[in-house]
Amino acid sequence: MANPGQPTIAPGANGEPVRRLQRALRRQPDPEVIVDGVFGAKTEAAVKDFQQGAGLTVDGVVGPQTWAALPDGGPMPTLQEGATGDVVKHLQQVLANGAPGEWSTGPGAIDGQFGPLTKASVKSFQTFGGVPTDGVVGDETWFVSLHAAGATLESAVGLQFVVG
Repeated sequence: MANPGQPTIAPGANGEPVRRLQRALRRQPDPEVIVDGVFGAKTEAAVKDFQQGAGLTVDGVVGPQTWAALPDGGPMPTLQEGATGDVVKHLQQVLANGAPGEWSTGPGAIDGQFGPLTKASVKSFQTFGGVPTDGVVGDETWFVSLHAAGATLESAVGLQFVVG
């Protein structure tokens, strides 16, 4: 199960379970869903649309059946200067591939080390995506559209890096 142990939530809820729901809805994909941790009218409408499409009871309440039908809503890791590993390497590959045509700064070597050049590339990418340019890859940056068949930075890097 992609979302084990999640509580039943309904409009009016807030917090991390709602953020997990909103990330899952974005990944199914509904890029219009905003991940803000507030189960308001827009999230409720997205839940009902998902439930209808999945053949579930359309009530706007996210219980075990809805959670089980949704993709994993866990967060991608937050990446910043000093981070290392395969997820950084994949990020660098995506940044390098898009830099010449879309954002101007490449990440330097594709070595899995988030250093100053990768940070500069992330900032350039964030400017391209219209999100805060802090050089840190968090939810807002992961959700930036690559303008290619609905791909986002997180889908291009790979959802196998989702944090449980």
